[in-house]
This record gives sequence, structure tokens and C-alpha cells, in this order.
Amino acid sequence: MVRRRRASDTFAGRTAIVTGGGSGIGAAFTTALATAGVDVACTDVDLAAAQRVAEACAALPGTVGAAHLDVTDAAAVRGIVDSVVEGHGHLDLMFNNAGIALGGNTEMLTPQQWDTVVDVNIRGVIHGVAPAYPHMIRQGSGHIVNTASMAGLTAAGLLTSYVMSKHAVVGLSLALRSEAAAHGVGVLAVCPAAVETPMLDADGVGGFDGRTYYLSGQGISTPYPAARLAAETLDAIARNRPLLVVPVQARMAWRFSRLAPGLMQTMAARFVAGQRKRQGL
Repeated sequence: MVRRRRASDTFAGRTAIVTGGGSGIGAAFTTALATAGVDVACTDVDLAAAQRVAEACAALPGTVGAAHLDVTDAAAVRGIVDSVVEGHGHLDLMFNNAGIALGGNTEMLTPQQWDTVVDVNIRGVIHGVAPAYPHMIRQGSGHIVNTASMAGLTAAGLLTSYVMSKHAVVGLSLALRSEAAAHGVGVLAVCPAAVETPMLDADGVGGFDGRTYYLSGQGISTPYPAARLAAETLDAIARNRPLLVVPVQARMAWRFSRLAPGLMQTMAARFVAGQRKRQGL
């Protein structure tokens, strides 16, 4: 019988950067990596939040250092990447995780709000890829992990800017993966449905309620645990998978959208109508 390798066997001694590591999925990524023996730079625009995560990981096998990072600042992201490479000699895992959501009727979004979503969710990923990928090419190894969403594989309104940005992240990830394979570098797009994170309660426009949209509006009683997503992400990295789509209902919805796109659009329109009625939008 072949024994399945433990995460500690696969990741011990590696280095990682996690953006948006101060809460939610990013905090879960940081904890899972440190548990597996990875030395992690936990970065966040909220330094105090990143420090709390680092402190919570103090007894784990891997070391965790906290740093302030605004992913919209390309020079700052490059500085973090260069610092890790200089300090450790290598960067093995780049988690481009920082993201925001802004729900509500699309006509109510201002150009500035669109820009913010693009700057954080798309440019923030680009700013991580741009400095990390060349280092990994030179090493001949490494893995880039981009946090996308089920919203990057399917589409429904009232979350249009977020859906757009996550489709971009999925496209970037799959395209880069086809290039990176020749250099021994892996790329993974993480595409979960609703996860228990502060994003569920993020502000929207026009009275939009995210928790209603993500959960009760879709018939979901319990959000996906962030810790479970993190563990499955490490497994997906070890298996060099292109996409991680969870839970099983999300995979079924994604497959259905590919088989019957017209019907899926009809269902999406009905979903939006129901959401508007439910939320009074």
C-alpha cells in the first residue's frame, strides 16, 4: 500500500507569502502553511490583523512574520517578494489572496468603486505574479496560488464587478499555468462558493446584504469553513491541480453552466429577481 504524503512531508522548509492574510481565507492559508512547516510572510493592509494571525501561529512548526502590504502598490509587493528571496534564498509559494466584494445593482456603482475592485482584485494579483514568477522561473520550481471564486466560473448579477474581477483571475491563472509548466512552476486558482469570512458581511450599495445573497438566497445554510478550504488548497498544490472548486454543489453548478449555458443564464436572471425582491433592491 502506498502511504499518502502528509502536508508536512510536502511543504516543510518552504517559504510563502500570503496577501490578505489578516483574516478569513488568508488567515486560514497562513495557519495551514505554518502547521505544515512553511515559513510565511503574512501580509495585510491591516497590519494589526496580520500580527494577530502571526501571534496565533507562534507555536506552529513554521515561522510567521507579519507585514503591512497594500496590494494595489506594485512597488510594495515587489519589495516583500524581494525581501523573502533575499532572506531565505527562495520563494516557493505565492498566495495572491487579497480581495474585496461590492454588491448591489450595477447602475449604482461609481467609476471609483469599479476602479477599487479592479485595483485590488485584478491588479493586486498581477502585482504578486509579476515579481514572484521570474524568481520561480530562475529556481525551476514554485507555485502561484490565486484566490478566485465560484463567481469566476459562473455569473449572476448584483455582484457584477466582483464576478468580472474573478473571471479575470481564473483566466490569468489558467493562461499562466500553460506557460509556467515548462519552467517547473505550478499555478492554481481557488474557486470556492460562500466561505465563512468577513466578506459575507461586506458593505454593498443600495442596501445590498451580502450574507443574504451568498447564503439564504442560494439555499446555503452554512458557509464553507475557511480552514477546510485551506487544507484542500494545500492538497491541490501537492497534486498540481489547475482549479479547486468546492463544495461539491459548486462543482455541479459549474458543470451545469458549461453544459447548458442558456438555461444557466435564465436561472441566473430568476435568481437576481428573487434577490431584488428579498432585499428590497
